[in-house]
Amino acid sequence: MSTLHRLGIDSEPEDGCNGPVVGRCWSDLAWPDLVGIHDTDVGLVPVGATEQHGPHLPTATDTIIASGLCELVSARTGALVLPAMPVGASYGHGTELPGTLSLTPELLAALARQWVEWAATSGLRRLLFVNAHFGNSASLAIATDHLRLFRPDLRVAAVDWWTLDPTVATESVLDGADLHANRSETSVMLALAPELVHRERLAGSDDPDRTARLVFRYTAPALSKNGVTGRPSEATVELGQKLVDLSVDALVDLVERGRREEPPLGTAPPPVLSVPSTLPAPTGTDNG
Repeated sequence: MSTLHRLGIDSEPEDGCNGPVVGRCWSDLAWPDLVGIHDTDVGLVPVGATEQHGPHLPTATDTIIASGLCELVSARTGALVLPAMPVGASYGHGTELPGTLSLTPELLAALARQWVEWAATSGLRRLLFVNAHFGNSASLAIATDHLRLFRPDLRVAAVDWWTLDPTVATESVLDGADLHANRSETSVMLALAPELVHRERLAGSDDPDRTARLVFRYTAPALSKNGVTGRPSEATVELGQKLVDLSVDALVDLVERGRREEPPLGTAPPPVLSVPSTLPAPTGTDNG
């Protein structure tokens, strides 16, 4: 079930996820429907995670949020929503609490590159990763850094949903900078997928941010008693809808501007370099 269906937005499926007015999901289209993608079309890739989200939220929380935002943006702009990346780089959650699946950060970066390059073979040249998990940010930066050098014919970027709007950014960290399954994230889930939130557990799920003034980085079991950082007990549907609306507005603006954006000084030439291999060099080979 799409996140839009959870929001109560339904229509007869014709051209996309839930009909011509609601949005366009790549996975729901047949190949003739993907012929003729225009040079100005922008694709959206939801990037989430499958990881513990405290005692009150599902392991798919980040994927649900990223997908829900992308579908709502598609409903307003017609942007193509590509299949989500549902498993991210979740090393930070360790292995003590069950539910977490993780890629290596290197593999996530490689997969993100493949998402872009394969979409480009169908004619999609502009693609925006919409990320909902802190741990993915570095991998997406590496992937887009590679693509901007070796594929100057494409337009790619990655954004974190909690930074899209100043109000969203402020609200996200009111109960701790190392937010996870907190007030804001739980509120967004109450707006997007309320049936998956264990409301009866909210009152006992608060756990403070213990990262202030720390020098080094640690996994969740060393920082949180229950996988939460923040105060989900303060979450409300109203706050969640506000954060969703502001984030969607910001993403719509990025899509509209991205449709015709070109480099200020023109497209750079391809580098005079070979694409670096991800495999180790054979023994005795001089790569210098």
